[in-house]
Order: sequence, then structure tokens, then C-alpha cells
Amino acid sequence: MSFVSDLLRTYLFLIPLVVLCLTEMVKTLVDYWRTGGWSRHPFQQGGFPSSHSAFVTSLLIIVGYKTGTDSIPFAISAVFASVIWYDAMGVRAVMGEQARVLNLLQHFHRLRENLGHSLLEVLAGVVFGAVVTMAGIWIS
Repeated sequence: MSFVSDLLRTYLFLIPLVVLCLTEMVKTLVDYWRTGGWSRHPFQQGGFPSSHSAFVTSLLIIVGYKTGTDSIPFAISAVFASVIWYDAMGVRAVMGEQARVLNLLQHFHRLRENLGHSLLEVLAGVVFGAVVTMAGIWIS
């Protein structure tokens, strides 16, 4: 355990990467539980919880922990996280709707429709990312 805590203490940026990988594993398990099969591959868009949201939440917490919440890097990280959260719920969801319509109109190339996240998926990603990040900081 000392090796892991030393590694995390020295390289706190590894925590968001761990969060990303754990979120993808959880997302795959949730999809299996919902569908009864292994239809999902890791690192696909959409799904519960949002790995993008978990990752940027983790990054935001790490930056706040290292530089303080009144720092310029934290403010930049907060804006970056907000853009990612907005994009996950808004822009990519609209793209998924457009793909659904295009799939109805054309038959030569099937477009992926599940691109965005619901508010619940984003919030679950934020909570998951925060909890795992805080555990990582506590371990270090």
C-alpha cells in the first residue's frame, strides 16, 4: 500500500486516469445489468455514469487540492469542466437525435445514436468521480 500512496502523492494526476478507467468498468457492468449481455465496449460514448464527467470532476478536485480553489488554474479547470458537462448533456445529445433521424432517412451507413448523456448520467459521473478522487487523495 505504501507504493500506491507514494505514487499517488507524487503523481496526483494519475487519479483522474484511474477514475476514468474505473468509470468505464462500472459503465460496462451497468450496461450488462440492464441488457443481460456484454453489448458495450469500454470507452464508447454515452452510458451510465458519464466517464467524461467523472474525469473532469476528478481533475477539478485535484487542481483545487493542489493549487487552492481561489487560484487561476482552478478557475480554468472549473470552466473546462463546465464545458464538458454541458457538452455531454447538450451538444452530443442533439447530435444523437440528428443521427437517429439520418438513420431513418438513409440506409447505406448506420450512424451511432447514443452519443450524449442525460442529466442523471452526468450527475452520476460527477459524484462517482468526486468519491473516487477523494478516496485517492485520502490514500495518498
